[in-house]
Amino acid sequence: MPQWAAFVGLTGFLLTVLLGLSKLSQRSLSGDGGVTARTGGLDLQRAGPDDDTYPRFETTDVARRRRHIEGQLSHDGLSTGALLANVALTQGLFGVLLLGGAFFFEIPAVAFGVAADALSTGLPAVGVGVAAGVGFWVGNEFAAAVADGFGIGVDDSLRELLAPDSTAGWVVLLGVVLPIIAVVEELLFRAAAIGVPVAGLGAPAWAMVVVSSIAFALGHGAQGRVGIVVTGALGGALGALFVLTNSLLAVVVAHYLVNALELCLHEGLGVARPGS
Repeated sequence: MPQWAAFVGLTGFLLTVLLGLSKLSQRSLSGDGGVTARTGGLDLQRAGPDDDTYPRFETTDVARRRRHIEGQLSHDGLSTGALLANVALTQGLFGVLLLGGAFFFEIPAVAFGVAADALSTGLPAVGVGVAAGVGFWVGNEFAAAVADGFGIGVDDSLRELLAPDSTAGWVVLLGVVLPIIAVVEELLFRAAAIGVPVAGLGAPAWAMVVVSSIAFALGHGAQGRVGIVVTGALGGALGALFVLTNSLLAVVVAHYLVNALELCLHEGLGVARPGS
């Protein structure tokens, strides 16, 4: 017999741990050794001598680049390959724990959005995921461009650190790391956080979409305040897609495309967003 409440408790625990790790990553990437980001990300001050080495007022782009450099230094020489391996292993561990919990507590696959109908696991699900992923990516780009235009853009430090500098690195990123991220995050934030409470405990679906979207946004705090808002909106869109299709496959495909298109366009091809 499925132990719904126990599995929901496990999901809550894993979300709490993941958010804690995200907070640590956020501090590391922001270069907390003296740099404090103030309202709007425009007034960035550094503790130390009052000289012109670090201007008190910087454009968003200059501030982002400086934070990126300081974030890299704070990693003590951590290579992109090592960072990708760390991300893949960490995300993979969460996925294994979640699937192990699902098996132990006897949670049926249909609660995770894995059903026999074509819209859940067939080619139509893939098609819906591709269309939604491209649409979500366009929306993300528009929102980020608007924010950049107002000088409060998304912090791209993490994206830049993840970008490989070799063909082999891109193969690993696109073929291994990003699929793992998409599968595990959708399994946790959509399937486990929305599907299971709705199926087993009768929780209101749209209320769970809101809750999971907030958690999803907070889990991406390394992207800055605007990044949290944009990511929260993406989480809401993915949650709505999951509820409407009951398809884990569709949201995984959509999530993967959003990440892959962003990385390939801005880091692989070097295309800058308008206003950045």
